[in-house]
Amino acid sequence: MAQYRITEIEDYDSFVGTETIERIRQKAANLKGLRVANFNSTYYGGGVAETISSLTLLMNSLGLRTEWRVIQGTPDFFSITKKMHNALQGGEIDLSKIKREIFEQVIYENSVRNFLDHDFIMVHDPQPLPLIEHYEKKCPWLWRCHLDLSRPDAETWKYLRHWIDNYDAVILSCREFAQEMNPPQRVMMPAIDPFTIKNRQLSDREINERLSRYEIPTDLPLVVQVSRFDPWKDPKGVVDAFKLARKQIDARLVLLGNFATDDPEGEEIFHSLCASRDERILILTSGDDTALVNALQTRAAVVLQKSLREGFGLTVAEAMWKATPVIGGNVGG
Repeated sequence: MAQYRITEIEDYDSFVGTETIERIRQKAANLKGLRVANFNSTYYGGGVAETISSLTLLMNSLGLRTEWRVIQGTPDFFSITKKMHNALQGGEIDLSKIKREIFEQVIYENSVRNFLDHDFIMVHDPQPLPLIEHYEKKCPWLWRCHLDLSRPDAETWKYLRHWIDNYDAVILSCREFAQEMNPPQRVMMPAIDPFTIKNRQLSDREINERLSRYEIPTDLPLVVQVSRFDPWKDPKGVVDAFKLARKQIDARLVLLGNFATDDPEGEEIFHSLCASRDERILILTSGDDTALVNALQTRAAVVLQKSLREGFGLTVAEAMWKATPVIGGNVGG
């Protein structure tokens, strides 16, 4: 019979020390059996899903009963929520009556699908935010916002605050993202998981195999950006900057992205970049291959993260974890 294993808290001892592990164990002992539900809008395609994936497994290994639920929605719904996402980070949106109705109707349908009898509810980002109004509130509800809220669109913020103010607390990634609201705000920086395929140490053979599979040449230094095809990641700016830089240095750009189910904008941005492809500019859509992400971040001469807004910047942490030089925008965590 196959033997299966998940990462246990003791596995992190070499990274954080025995004292920290013991402190976490003591705190978790008081929460044993606590029923926790996490809500977000996708199982894959970004740092939020990756963080929830590792965290739910770790919480369960410590004796909490932690679930991860993903809301369902129509293409129209996700188009609207992506525009809200952009507006919360300083973009613009025409928040029309029909957009609000679609958003609120889909959330209501999700509330009917999801029975909750938990001790703690954690809602991630704006997509599932209105769930709170459809349940009799019997336990603490926490809103975990992973976005850069430093300059939100005023209309969007006013609209969503109607629900935010019903939460018991809000967790942000940076102190600078704090806004006027009723719930207490706390800062909790995200973290990468060193035991995932994306972050564990790869051998030279494994790196070469992965790069070869995607026909990525290694005859020149690699300049790499890994991110969703998202305007806030500024992929066009990356391509333009590389075109300037290669006049001075011989290198190859690899722009590796992926598509998330809650981000319909991604394909449009990808197609807008395709005309820039040449033998020195590779634009790939295989960002869900975490071994490829690892190989590129490890082998890169430099990793870029030219974000215009950033909730935290997990790809920067991933590259630094691999001791790879990083050039990042002055945003996020």
